[in-house]
Amino acid sequence: MKYPITVYGNPILRKVAQPIDKDFENLEDFLANMWETMYYSDGVGLAAPQVHKSIRVFVIDATSGADEEPKLVNFKKVFINPEIIETSGDPVIINEGCLSLPEIREDVTRHDSVTIKFLDENFKEHIETYSGFAARVIQHEYDHLEGKLFIDYLAPLKKRLLKGKLNNISKGKINPSYRIRIPGK
Repeated sequence: MKYPITVYGNPILRKVAQPIDKDFENLEDFLANMWETMYYSDGVGLAAPQVHKSIRVFVIDATSGADEEPKLVNFKKVFINPEIIETSGDPVIINEGCLSLPEIREDVTRHDSVTIKFLDENFKEHIETYSGFAARVIQHEYDHLEGKLFIDYLAPLKKRLLKGKLNNISKGKINPSYRIRIPGK
């Protein structure tokens, strides 16, 4: 089942998401629907708040970056109750987009490396370090669990310049190729 994507202006995107336990009802179905929604929407990552669930879960398929980073072949992971332990490496500026901010892309500075503790879909704990494209996607999706959006990293002037586009998103005056959940509707 494809979920509608929750877009900018909905308060759930600004809440800190809550952890889940292995008794979370229908987790396997929820994860399957997250994958289906992400692929249908042409995303490389999707966090639960983006499908209107304030829980600490995100999925990533970074295989699209394998041409430049061969280690990303078959990089498909579920992150449950993640906790970033450390970010390191040089700051890197890369253009980002977000399914919850359709039609907006901006340059964002993030660290090149991230160490993260998380549970996989079987609730097995992992502590792993990622760099490059995988680290960027992980940091982006993790931010969703913390109530942050990539636009929060922009300079105040840049945010003011985006105000009209952000207002249009929050009013549903956009036309992405995927279904959206308009705030207040």
